[in-house]
Amino acid sequence: METWILLFGAGIALGCVSGHLYTAPDSCEGRCGEPFSEEDECHCHPECERHHNCCEDYERHCGPGGEGAEDEARTRNGFSSSRDSITDQELLELSEQLYGVDHNKARPSDITLNPQHHAGPDETGDKQDRSPQPLYKYVNEELFSKPTYASFIKLLDNYQRATGREEEVTAEELREQDRFLEEVMKTELMKKLFTFLRGKNRYGSEQEFVQDLKEMWFGLYSRGDGEQDSSGFEHVFSGEVKKGKVSGFHNWIRFYLLEKQGVVNYFSHNFNGPWDTYPDVLGLQFSWDGFYKEVGSAFIGCSPEFEFGLYSLCFLARPGRACHLSLGGHGLSVQTYPWTKSTYGSGRRFIATAYVMSP
Repeated sequence: METWILLFGAGIALGCVSGHLYTAPDSCEGRCGEPFSEEDECHCHPECERHHNCCEDYERHCGPGGEGAEDEARTRNGFSSSRDSITDQELLELSEQLYGVDHNKARPSDITLNPQHHAGPDETGDKQDRSPQPLYKYVNEELFSKPTYASFIKLLDNYQRATGREEEVTAEELREQDRFLEEVMKTELMKKLFTFLRGKNRYGSEQEFVQDLKEMWFGLYSRGDGEQDSSGFEHVFSGEVKKGKVSGFHNWIRFYLLEKQGVVNYFSHNFNGPWDTYPDVLGLQFSWDGFYKEVGSAFIGCSPEFEFGLYSLCFLARPGRACHLSLGGHGLSVQTYPWTKSTYGSGRRFIATAYVMSP
C-alpha cells in the first residue's frame, strides 16, 4: 500500500504496485488479521465472522485463497520496492529515540490519576458510570505554559464537534496552526523525526515537511454531506460527535480540561499500560455532554509534540495498518487511517484517524 507515496525529496512518484493505494475504512483490503478496534466501521480480524461485524469484502480478501496474504508480504516493510523503505526494526528504534527525547513530557509528580473501576469486555459498551470520582486527581498546570502545550491548547476550541456542520477557519485560527507547528518544530523530538524522514527521501527540506504536516492534519474534508466539517487534528485531538457517539478524541490534555469543566464524565478503564512513568497508555470509557465513547485509547502525560510526531510517523510509514513501536522497552501499536474520499496536492491523503491501540 505505501509503495505509491511520493519520494518528496527526489520528486519521484513510485509506481502503484498494488491496485489499492490506501485502505478504505469499510474494506478489508490490506487489513486482514488486524486487531479489533472500536474505531473501525467494520472488521477484518478472524473473530469478526463470529461477531457478524466483518466488512462486506472480508471473504474475498481474508478468506482462504484471498488476497490478504499476498498483500501483507508485499507491504510488510512499507515502501518495500524502494531502498528508502521504512523497516519494522527502524520503527522500533526510532520510536525509542523519540520516547527518550520527549523532554516536555509530564514527570510522575505532575499527574495523579484515579483510574477506579477496571471494566471487563462485557462492561465497556453498557454506558454505566462505575467510577464516581474524576480520572484526574491532580495535574500540574505549569506544564501548560510550555510553548508546545500552550499553542496546542489554543487549537482545541477552534472546532464544532458535530459532523455535518461546516468548519469556518478564521485568520486567527490559521495563525494558531502555524504557531503550533512552529513550536513543535523547535523541539529535539520533531527535529529527529524530520532528520529520519529526510534520510528516507520523504522530504527535501524542513519547510516542505511542515507544509505537508499542515495539510495532512489541518486540511478540511467532509465526513458529512459535502460540508468541509472535519480534519485529522479535530478528530484525533479535539474530538467529534457523529451519529450520537463520540468519535476520535484521543488526547489526555483535552480530556483533563473538559473533565475539569464538568462536561466530560469518566466511567471506567479497560486497559492501563505497563509504564510506571509518562507517557503511559489508558483505554477508557467516558461520556462527553451525554455522548458516549466505548473505548477511547490515549497516551497519558506525553507532550503534544510526542503524540503529534508519533502519529505522523505511523501515518507516513504504515497508513491503514498497525504500526508497531517500542517505548521504554514496552511494545505498543498505533493505528492510522487515511481519508480516502478526497486528496490534497498530488493525490496525497489527509489523516482520517490516529490512535494508540489498547489490547
